[in-house]
Amino acid sequence: MSDANTTRYKPGRDTKPQDRTDWNRLRAMSDEGVEAAALSDPDASLLTDEQLARGAFGRRVRLVRERLALSQKAFAEQFRLPVASLREWEQGRRVPDAATKAYLTVIEQEPDAVLRALTAGKAA
Repeated sequence: MSDANTTRYKPGRDTKPQDRTDWNRLRAMSDEGVEAAALSDPDASLLTDEQLARGAFGRRVRLVRERLALSQKAFAEQFRLPVASLREWEQGRRVPDAATKAYLTVIEQEPDAVLRALTAGKAA
């Protein structure tokens, strides 16, 4: 969901972007005023339910991979997944089919068991 013109902040590598939010003005607004201002901002488009779901799923996959301390390439190789698909899932551009979602849930809950099963499958 990135745009070629989007600037990304990389902690430790980039200087933190300047905060241009007028916090006093924001605090003085009612909830309805904040919502109206957000809705009138052409740069703040609302995400669809589908976009939110893809993003949430992608974050979940990334957190599992990071918990296992694996790069995208290493995770994909160890669990026999296409690295391009993994990238698409993590970036919220795609959601896998039901069987792959189930497989990712098993990896999330029992990664060692999955690795044992995959290793045993290679030896056979």
